Amino acid sequence: MALYSEKVMDHFRNPRNVGVIEDANGIGEVGNAKCGDIMKMYLKIEDEVIQDVKFETFGCGSAIASSSMATELIKGKPVSEAMKLTNQAVAEALDGLPAYKMHCSVLAEEAIQSALDDYQKNKAEKNEK
Repeated sequence: MALYSEKVMDHFRNPRNVGVIEDANGIGEVGNAKCGDIMKMYLKIEDEVIQDVKFETFGCGSAIASSSMATELIKGKPVSEAMKLTNQAVAEALDGLPAYKMHCSVLAEEAIQSALDDYQKNKAEKNEK
């Protein structure tokens, strides 16, 4: 059996939604001190729907694939649905990750949650003005 699924390899070789959103209204960055992976997620949200999502990841192939798949899973979705994204859903969408690489899917979930938290904070500050 191959160590990585075809989906993991595809998202590693051809990552989706790579880059920066200059006018993002939600940005999240997380890292894993043990492995050195860093993920940054950018969200453009309008009317509580994720219109665009981009990522920058410094890490292994599993981290890149997890970031890519996570963006695919939330793009075009309501914020309320994106908030429910789990690392398990990311791993399952990739047809699995080796146990010692599951932390990559956890980072993807945390990066999205961090960006959503930033969006909520920015929205609250805007509403206070």
